[in-house]
Amino acid sequence: MLLRQLYLSHFETRRFRKAHEIALQAVDLNVLTDVLYQDAARAALALGDLEQAILHLRAATRRGPASRRPFHLWTLGSILFLAQRYGEAISALTRATRWGTREKPLYRAHLALARIANGEQVLDVSDTMLELARAPCGQGYGRFVLGHLAYAAGEWVTARRYLEAFVKRTESGGVARSIALEPEIRMARATIGKMSAN
Repeated sequence: MLLRQLYLSHFETRRFRKAHEIALQAVDLNVLTDVLYQDAARAALALGDLEQAILHLRAATRRGPASRRPFHLWTLGSILFLAQRYGEAISALTRATRWGTREKPLYRAHLALARIANGEQVLDVSDTMLELARAPCGQGYGRFVLGHLAYAAGEWVTARRYLEAFVKRTESGGVARSIALEPEIRMARATIGKMSAN
């Protein structure tokens, strides 16, 4: 746990290479290995190394207990979605949805978003959005997903409300969270910008 605190210290001060090294050192201890691979993935992403992050998240999925596996798959799907690798994102998010429990509305909605981005027709978007909006997981990252689903549905007032709430909450949260979610913040702002331009 001391290594994890050291990792967080480096990550929060944007010393991502050192944070990545420490996370991998901690993996060797074989305690909470999946969580440490998730940390390594965050640092790799911050360094711009998507492929390394994908490898770490796949390792987290293999090494983690069944209760955390859906989260790791969802995280993998999220970064693949942001990288516009929609087919791969759909595969990871489908598995997260299949095995998820409490966070299933978020995983299902993110899967719908990836399918829409992939050019697929998604028939139950309204029901999916309603389910996520009512779930506790719709309050955090769920707002990012809800905002983009609303945008895709042409519901721009709703989209703006969700995306602005996501940006505000993320930027006012912890340093590590706001750093880890910088790509999502950029995407949310870009989508808000598109709506403002029209």
